[in-house]
Amino acid sequence: MAQQDGSDEMESVRIQLSTIGRSVSTEEVQTLRTLTSFDDDGDYDDDDDDYYCYDDDDEYEFQWAAVERLPLFERITTALFDDKVGRKRLVNVTKLGPDERHCFIDKLIKHVQNDNLSLLEKLRHRIDRAGVQLPSVEVRYKNLSVQAECQVVHGKPLPTLWNATKGVFSGISNLLGSKQEAKISILKDVNGIIKPGRMTLLLGPPGCGKTTFLLALAGKLSQTLEVSGEITYNGYGLDEFNPRKTSTYVSQYDLHTPEMTVRETLAFSARFQGVGSRAEIIKEVSQREKQAGIVPDPDVDAYMKAISVEGTESTLQTDYILKILGLDNCADTMVGDAIRRGISGGEKKRLTTGEMIVGPTKVLFMDEISNGLDSSTSFQVVSCIQHLVHHTDATALISLLQPAPEIFDLFDDVILMAEGKVVYHGPRTYIHKFFKNCGFRCLERKGIADFIQEVISRKDQAQYWYHKEQPYRYVSVNQFIQKFKECKIGVSLEKELSDPLEKTQSRRDSLSFKRYSLSKWELFKACSRREFLLMKRNSFLYVFKTLQLLMGASMTMTVFLRTRMAVDIIHANYYLGALFFTLMLIIVDAFPELSLTVSRLEVFYKQRELCFYPAWAYAIPAAILKIPLSFLESFLLISLTYYTIGYSPEVGRFFRQFLVSFGLHVAGMSMFRLISSVSQTIVASTTAGTLALVIMSSFGGFIVTQPSMPSWLNWGFWLNPVSYGEIAMALNELLAPRWEKVKSGNTSAGQETLESRGLNFDSSFYWLSVAALFGLTALLNVIFMLALTFLKRKFIFNCWPELLFKRENIYKFCANQYIDEVQLQESLVLWFLSKDTINYKDKKIAEMKAYTMKAKSVLKLTVLFLDLKQ
Repeated sequence: MAQQDGSDEMESVRIQLSTIGRSVSTEEVQTLRTLTSFDDDGDYDDDDDDYYCYDDDDEYEFQWAAVERLPLFERITTALFDDKVGRKRLVNVTKLGPDERHCFIDKLIKHVQNDNLSLLEKLRHRIDRAGVQLPSVEVRYKNLSVQAECQVVHGKPLPTLWNATKGVFSGISNLLGSKQEAKISILKDVNGIIKPGRMTLLLGPPGCGKTTFLLALAGKLSQTLEVSGEITYNGYGLDEFNPRKTSTYVSQYDLHTPEMTVRETLAFSARFQGVGSRAEIIKEVSQREKQAGIVPDPDVDAYMKAISVEGTESTLQTDYILKILGLDNCADTMVGDAIRRGISGGEKKRLTTGEMIVGPTKVLFMDEISNGLDSSTSFQVVSCIQHLVHHTDATALISLLQPAPEIFDLFDDVILMAEGKVVYHGPRTYIHKFFKNCGFRCLERKGIADFIQEVISRKDQAQYWYHKEQPYRYVSVNQFIQKFKECKIGVSLEKELSDPLEKTQSRRDSLSFKRYSLSKWELFKACSRREFLLMKRNSFLYVFKTLQLLMGASMTMTVFLRTRMAVDIIHANYYLGALFFTLMLIIVDAFPELSLTVSRLEVFYKQRELCFYPAWAYAIPAAILKIPLSFLESFLLISLTYYTIGYSPEVGRFFRQFLVSFGLHVAGMSMFRLISSVSQTIVASTTAGTLALVIMSSFGGFIVTQPSMPSWLNWGFWLNPVSYGEIAMALNELLAPRWEKVKSGNTSAGQETLESRGLNFDSSFYWLSVAALFGLTALLNVIFMLALTFLKRKFIFNCWPELLFKRENIYKFCANQYIDEVQLQESLVLWFLSKDTINYKDKKIAEMKAYTMKAKSVLKLTVLFLDLKQ
């Protein structure tokens, strides 16, 4: 009877714990253990270790029954978690601490290769058993071509003064529209299908268009390129959904915030990418399991629920990615850069990959993700991606430069590119047979990946020819493409491409139509948290700035000491000089904001293109969180200098001068942020910022008074924040009562000084100047936000670099199609390089005119003598 009463009380306690949804307190745990530890006589058994343990199946089913009785919303956030002694307890997965997440992942994945695969297999088994279909995306591209306009140059001359002068005039002529341009093809009529659940490898020599191909499929090509053809995701065109949110392009460049740790970088990315369809999947699986009476594995259930939590600062998915990519050892190390000490280059490369796969994206386009990694680490990374693709039905196209044989075997399909064309697109197991049918065979001790890249090269192709009874004939890229179209794989691919996918609701649900994963308020909070974190990490800079300002204040106090300053017309100009020097101290103190903003632009543009957050979510916190800093530095400066210099002693005028300095400081920081966002490089920003300082000091109304300026330069005075600071501070001081007492003729000394300096405004103009400073601040921040929104980046991706071609290379580029027509017979091939230039005339030149600008009929060539037989 006592045991029955204890069981009833135990059940009520557990239901209460599940409602609370968090780990129980010490007293409740002790109570629960007491209630579950009675022997047959109803006495407490202190040696019973089987209470509340996972090893007891009945106990676990009883605990799971308590979870099943919860409402759906609470059920998908409540799981059974291991405590420190290995016992199960009910927890709310939205409130897991860092230690709990770390211990859970360490328990779940001890050996990355085996345990990660086992976890994903269990996860897939649970989903399949519940009859839930995972979302998947099939990417098709048909007749895809990309062309670019290039500027034709006459080679790069020696850096002499005369050549530099000619280059300036050449640039002017280009602006006037007289530059020579030509159009080149980067991708030429490529077709194929990238299927979900299969690993696809992209191979090809450098310059064959792999990066352009990946960017085109991801919908991230620059608008300056001409794109033709069709790209579809599940039958939907790129203009029918948001491809940048549906797919992820992993760049070959490692762009990260150096002040953040590895864990913070991944957590930030996971928060902005959201959870996608994970929440809907776990909800549907839980409902179907409840209806079928299925009790899931507790660890798999806890993992699936924990990675489905949206909007939290850090999730279990972050710790999972850290573990499988081998970054858990450096998780709390700052990323670093050329100045800050941080993680290694290989760890940065893995971080770049983890930053993208930490999200729910089902389509991955990865560009040379193994550069800088050793073979063992590369195998581990690609193997983890393979497990994710095979067990979550993801779509992956990965470009690798020279994959090792064991890495090559991890892929299911291969795309081989050359000269902007797709030579082969089919199963990995068939590619050797395809080239064997073309007359080429891989040599012993030669990797198949190296073989297929060398066999399409004119220089290396001959060594793989194995028809010894037949003379070797060079097989061009176009001939390989034609043979592929005629083989069964090519015929099957063409037939499948001719049948369009039906636009079903399930395929539509696999795509993303929203631009951002979080609400506007969550976007603002997340960006504000990161900005505050970066300010803390750069605290040394702000402390140094404050000390620098204090040194300037001490210099001002000693130069303009109050014991040497009288209240007369002569010393009134000294007071104005002290005010102007104070204004320049304030504006110079805001100058470091320029370099700080430039250093973060690369990461901002990368995350903007990945649809992490809009420009306003970055710009507003950057402006708001600097306000307390401006307030503090302005207050320190005015507090030290005001009474020491001997300004008017009224307290109200002290706070008025402080208000002006505060307004000028925030306006200066806003101005330098705008300059850096427009210039985008540290050299251009520093130059523009220095020029702005010169203009502000020159047109500030002290060095050159406003009446002395030509009328056509008045704009420099009225658009200058220093001018408004000069007006406000001068009026605040020289219209004080002590300056009214000293008369000089019919006017006071203060008014006479203001008239001589062109600052004779009404006292109300003080408030107008203050309003102008804060109005300029708001305007500059709005323009800063617009610049971040609409300007294209000048860095690595999304802004196609200017293409420059030498005149001779244009002819070579356009003549490639004619070279392919030449059939070479192998005997003894000798190469001769001539020193002299030969004038060569041929009617083919006329045909090249269609591909280039007006070409001359005389073409400079370097002669190669081929096929000289013995």
